[in-house]
Amino acid sequence: MRTISKIGAVAAVAVALLGGVATVAVAEGGAAGTTAAQREKEARDALERLRERQFEAWDEKDGAAFASTFAKDGDMVTFNGDHLATRAGIASGMQYYFDNFIEDTTIELLDEKVRFVDGKLAIVVRTTCLVRDGESECRDGSDSVNTNVMAKRHGVWEQQSFQNTRIDPIE
Repeated sequence: MRTISKIGAVAAVAVALLGGVATVAVAEGGAAGTTAAQREKEARDALERLRERQFEAWDEKDGAAFASTFAKDGDMVTFNGDHLATRAGIASGMQYYFDNFIEDTTIELLDEKVRFVDGKLAIVVRTTCLVRDGESECRDGSDSVNTNVMAKRHGVWEQQSFQNTRIDPIE
């Protein structure tokens, strides 16, 4: 990557982290003849598949499958502030939560915003809730916002970091 591209990527990350609305799609690493729109669609499809895998792992209460969406050196901060580090740590931590604390629920996606910093880095902000098995409405107090840093390494998209915050409105 040329220096100017690195500077642009750093500036885009700064905009994203500071709440800016800049959306960037950079033509990096695409197959010859593909358009920027095609590459962005392929990236969005890959990110959607990651989300689906993670939600399915939650449904199955499978910590290892949940963690498989993360990079080996990934990080996860849970809604209560626990920091799970590395894919192995996320797998064991999530399995512990599934076995001891998390009731039979599914994750309901309420909103999702995907921002590409460049062709290999995306920030995903999702609003979700938990729905108890056999019910159709979000469980009271389960609404959360999570921020995901997704990166494409060696042609594969993975979560680098996931930070979950329970929504607790100030009244």
